[in-house]
Amino acid sequence: MTLKLPALDPSTVAPRTGSGYPEPFRSRVLPREKRALGDALGLTTIGVNLTTLPPGKESSMRHFHTREDEMVYVLEGELVLRTDEGEQILGPGACAGFPAGAKDGHQLVNRGDRPARYLEISNRHPDDAVTYPDDDLAARKNSDGKWEFTTKSEASGE
Repeated sequence: MTLKLPALDPSTVAPRTGSGYPEPFRSRVLPREKRALGDALGLTTIGVNLTTLPPGKESSMRHFHTREDEMVYVLEGELVLRTDEGEQILGPGACAGFPAGAKDGHQLVNRGDRPARYLEISNRHPDDAVTYPDDDLAARKNSDGKWEFTTKSEASGE
């Protein structure tokens, strides 16, 4: 039996460089790089991504989750956190949390001149849904746990 050690070098985790967002949203976040550290470590109820966001890009569309808590921790660079309350600058060592069900949409934007790196941490809830208050976009997890994007009217069954 081979012993698997519970630690790894994040640079050995292959980066995901795509996005499930449909256009015109996809081009607002790409290129970005996410290394799924939680997956690589065998975690099944906690998701952890090491994300690198280039200058001029957005982490996501401004959004909130129905059943997933989220937290970000900035490692390098500077990010602008956009919420209903306005904008806040986050630098190395800063963190922010977004409780499940809180209807305060959030987003990170890199307005700096160098890449920013941060950890994204969340629980993985199979019945989670996402609302995007600024865009005609909604998302739900399908039976395989993958995100499916629709418009708000399609999501509400109108």
